[in-house]
Parts: sequence; structure tokens; C-alpha cells
Amino acid sequence: MNLFFLFQNAPSPDEVRRLMLPIYRNGRENLSYLTSLDASDLTVIILYFSLLGLLAIFGLYRLRMVYHFWRYKDIKPQPKRKYAENELPRITVQLPLFNELYVVERLLEAVTKLDYPHHLLEIQVCDDSTDETVKIAEAAVAKYKAEGHNIHYLHRSDRTGFKAGALENAMKKASGELLAIFDADFLPKPDCLRKMVDYFTNEQVGMVQMRWSHINADYSMLTRIQEIMLDGHFVVEQASRNRTGAFFNFNGTAGMWRKQAIEWSGGWQHDTLTEDTDLSFRAQLMGWRYVYLLDDDVPAELPVEINAFKAQQRRWAKGLVQVGLKLLPRIWKHPQLSKAQKIELFFRLNGNLAAPLMIVLSLLHIPVLIARFNQGLFHMLLLDAPLMILSTASVAAFYGSAILYLHPDKKRRLWLLPIVMGMGIGLVFSNTRAVLEALFRIKSSFVRTPKYAVKQAKESWLQQASKYRRKHGFLPYIELFFALYFVVAIAYAIRSEIYGTIPFLMIFLVGYGYMGLMSLFQGTARAMMQRLRK
Repeated sequence: MNLFFLFQNAPSPDEVRRLMLPIYRNGRENLSYLTSLDASDLTVIILYFSLLGLLAIFGLYRLRMVYHFWRYKDIKPQPKRKYAENELPRITVQLPLFNELYVVERLLEAVTKLDYPHHLLEIQVCDDSTDETVKIAEAAVAKYKAEGHNIHYLHRSDRTGFKAGALENAMKKASGELLAIFDADFLPKPDCLRKMVDYFTNEQVGMVQMRWSHINADYSMLTRIQEIMLDGHFVVEQASRNRTGAFFNFNGTAGMWRKQAIEWSGGWQHDTLTEDTDLSFRAQLMGWRYVYLLDDDVPAELPVEINAFKAQQRRWAKGLVQVGLKLLPRIWKHPQLSKAQKIELFFRLNGNLAAPLMIVLSLLHIPVLIARFNQGLFHMLLLDAPLMILSTASVAAFYGSAILYLHPDKKRRLWLLPIVMGMGIGLVFSNTRAVLEALFRIKSSFVRTPKYAVKQAKESWLQQASKYRRKHGFLPYIELFFALYFVVAIAYAIRSEIYGTIPFLMIFLVGYGYMGLMSLFQGTARAMMQRLRK
């Protein structure tokens, strides 16, 4: 009887429409924008949410890493035992170089101060340089050899295999059973070998990796952003993988290998641009175990030039896709890997496939704004918010976790998170180029990331940079076009009172605008300095 009364006194559809009218946009009366879409609008909406859904899956994977990091952050690796002083293994320190005249002396000075018995320490300077670095390195090696250091200068007249080729050549002559590798822009601390060596008392351990830290993070806005991006990888990503038993990769430097692990896993191979990741996964597929030292670091210099930064990111992106094409079939058929390990490796090796998806998503923003002009707040909360949280907030959680763990002055860095997200978006054209080159098997050379030994903002890198040619290419113009596109999108959103989308659109604008403007500005400044030198 009560139910009958309620139904009898329920308002009519017209009354409901009249009551709900104030929440409709601009007086329009369609409760759901879906009732007013035509075929083209529906196509745009479906494509938009499909892409957002795929990116949200990557976001879910990122949140999973964040969860594992905080869950296992206090579980520290411990060596099986410590070596007695009279049983310490022989270590060869390998220093791969290519045209590093500004930092090579700094590197050699740091390496010769390593706290390890001199009779058990060998240093190899693996130099493929074609400029003044050759004479500088030779002179420094002669100086330290005269002081009693066991140091050797190995120069190749060609760059076959690039860095992998140099390390492969040096390993044949190395006397150490353990190989420590440091790139030219790194400054290993005196105790770093001592901190790594004891983990090799476990005969199953094939590699120990230390975290990178940054000596010039406060140099500029670019280096501050890079610090946060790299810390996300080295704090959250590497630690969560290692402590959950997933595969993680050697980062090419600031680590130590068991020579036997390299040899048994097929050695250094140079059919990808990320020889470190390739060897890392091949060795783990052979059963070698790795150790990651989150709380021990090796300082390094960040690129201060945006075009060098983009080239570095492009090389890493292309190399990862190449490794995926090479090893994923083997990984997927591996009988001893769990399904969880295989899925984790799939995401690890294919994360850069999100770059071309981001370009398409960027292009869809204005059509989506037009197609969804009549939507209400309810639809945004129901459809957009969950996907946005997974695809966007997951990025903030990822990098924010690294900041919270490493830096006591958190507030000085947390405000940079929107810019970091924008920078990630700004890289999509450069990384998409890398992905396409890898998928279509287009070969490219190993492009070095030049370092200029600059730490403070008052120091200029232009004088040093003028010695090396690097063109910014056409990508900055595309990036600026997309920045202009998002200026139009924001103007349309303001005019149409779709205010909830503006913060997200601003991230795209900042990312594309910063990347394009800085690439052109620094590229032009470098070119002018080169002309002045002539």
C-alpha cells in the first residue's frame, strides 16, 4: 500500500526535467550527452576513452609499483657473509669513454681514490674518442700509472658495437673476476666497491646495482625535473622490482658484474641501443640473481641541454623496444617464469608504446570538448575521474614517492610534479620517433649524452657545447604547434565553461611549450656559439 502511494505521487518526467534544469549546461535539457551524439561524435568519444583506458592500464601498473615500494621499503638486502681481507676478489674497474674531454680527468681522479687493495684493483680506460679526449686521457693514465696504480689505456680506432663493443673488447683483457663499470660523468665514492663486493659471496649473484644521485640537480629547471624523473625510476621502480622478485635491469653504470655471469649469458651484444638492459634480462633468464642498493648512491652529472636530454631519452626508449622485440618471445616461452613475471616484463619493455598513444590522445582533445559540450558534472565524475586518476594521478604518486623517500625538503620539489608530468608529455614526439624506428628496424648510431662538468647556475655550458654539433631538427616546431593547439583548447574550454578540463589541458600546454621553446632556444644559442668559435 505504501509502495502504491509512492508511485501514485511520483513526479512526472516533465516535472523531473523542470527540477533538474538548473544543472544542465546553458539550459540544455539532455540529461545524458550520449542522447545527442551523432556517429562522428560517438567515434571520437569511443576512441578517446579507449586510449584513456589503455593509458589507465599503464597507470594501474605504475600504482602497483608504488604500492610495492612502500610495502617493502624497509626490507634491505644483506650479503650472505663478508669477505675476509685476505680473500677479497680481484676487481677490474672499466671506464667507457667517447669524446669526454671535460670530465675524464675528474673521473680518473675519483676512481684512483677507490678504497680497495691496490694489488687487487685494475683500472681500464676504454676510450673510443676521436677528439682531444685521447691526449687528455692518455696523459692522465700515464700520470696515475707512474704513481703506482694498475691502470691501462685501451683505445679503439673504430666504434664497432659502440659502448657494448668497447666493454666486450676490454673484458677480454680484464684480470678481475668482478667488473665495476662507471660512465664518464660519474664520480664513484671511495667506499662504493667495498659496499658492493660482499654481495658476491653468494655465488648466484651476478650483478649489484647502486642508485644514481645527481651532483648538479639545482643547476636549472631542466636538471631539477630530470632529478625527479630519474629518482622515480631509481627509487620506486628499481626497488619495487628487486624486492618483489621481479626482473630489474643494470643501468649501464654504477654497478658491478660477475665476469662469469656476462660470459655465460652471451656476453655484451650490440644489436640494441640499450646493451645494459639486454644483458640484464639475458642473465636473469639464465638464473643469475641481482641486488639493488637503494640507499647507496653514485653521484653523476645530469644533462644541462634539453636536446641532449631528448637524445638520451630517445636512445633509452628505442633500446627498450628493441630489447622487447628481441627477448619477449623467449621470455613468454620461458618455463620457469611465472605468469606475473612475464606480465611485468611485458609492461617494462613496452611502456614506451604509450608515447604514440599520447599523440593521438592530444589531437582528440578539441573534438572531445566539442562532442561533450553538453555533459554535466555527473558524467565527468562517472567516466573521466577513474581513468584520469589511474593515468595522471599515478604519475604524481610515482614521482612523489621518490621525493618523499629521498628528500627532507619535500616542499621544494613537490610543487614541480605538474611540470614533471608535462615534461613526460613533451617527450612523446621524440620517443614516438624512437619507438617507430625500433618497430621498423631502422638502425641508428649510439648518440652520446655530452657532459660539461657544470654544477652551479652561474657556470655556462655553451662554450663547451660549441665543440659538439647537435641539431634540434624539426620536432620542436611540431611541439610548438601542439602547444598552440592546447592554447585553443583551453580558450574553448573557458568559453564553454568546461572548467574541470583546464588543469589537465594546462599540463599538455606546459609540456609541449617548454619542450619546443627550450629546444629552439638552446639549439640556436649553441649554433651561434659555434659560429663565433669559427
